[in-house]
Amino acid sequence: MGITFSGPGLEPTWVPTEDDLPYSDDLPMESQRHVLQADLLRIPLVFHWADRQDFFAAVDMFVYFSPNQVRTHDFRGPDVFVVQGVRRRERKSWVVWIEGKAPDVVIELLSDTTAALDKGEKKQVYQDRLRVPEYFWYDPFSGELAGFFLQAGVYQPLTPDAAGRLPSHQLGLTLVRWEGEYEGVPACWLRWATPEGELLPTPEEVAAEEHQRAEEEHQRAEEEHQRAEEERQRAQAAHLTAAQAQQREDEERRRANQAQQRATEAEALLAQSRQQAERLAERLRALGVELDGPEG
Repeated sequence: MGITFSGPGLEPTWVPTEDDLPYSDDLPMESQRHVLQADLLRIPLVFHWADRQDFFAAVDMFVYFSPNQVRTHDFRGPDVFVVQGVRRRERKSWVVWIEGKAPDVVIELLSDTTAALDKGEKKQVYQDRLRVPEYFWYDPFSGELAGFFLQAGVYQPLTPDAAGRLPSHQLGLTLVRWEGEYEGVPACWLRWATPEGELLPTPEEVAAEEHQRAEEEHQRAEEEHQRAEEERQRAQAAHLTAAQAQQREDEERRRANQAQQRATEAEALLAQSRQQAERLAERLRALGVELDGPEG
């Protein structure tokens, strides 16, 4: 395939595209830790920029800056790199003469077999040939971290802040060491964070946090339901107590009314007995029987 460049006074020049260039050397990364570390740098960044369509982030992908690399098999495959200001799409490799620019940020993951290359030859290529604005390296096992920014064509060291974070001015983020477990592996990982130090989460962390929030909301709802049930039971008990008190009051009132009625009936009987006694006394007197009064 390839494309042909031509212009006034220039011979047409054929150059390869990503479809013409090798995009795999079939060599795995140094260890599982390296694979996981690369993913932990790419995935949260892509997730954080989910709404953006103007960037590209890749892991272990060839970067071509000269067609001569094809003849010499001098393929540069940064462990992690990020480019901004380009269309977000799938790529087999990064071809600078097609894309129009080199990566903005490159991160190499050191190992015993690659550390010298990453700190020497690759650093020079990123500085002199690709002119990558920011270059970082990190050892996933020892925790060694360093960063550089391009100034007047030469890499200058980036200074960590008080919390040990290295700033990426290109991305508006920071790189931080994080002690934790990722994919079941506890280690000191390198992660992206905001300038304020807030980690960019993985999708799994976001899902776990959402699940935790849902569980907490469910727990709060259960507690609210329990409190409402207790309030209902207390109100029901108070209502029952009030009803029982009212019932006792009504019973006392009924007994008082009955006592009052019995007293009234007794008084009526007494008055009736007196009247009967007086009538009897009058009949006896009419018959000439004198009744002796009480001795005085």
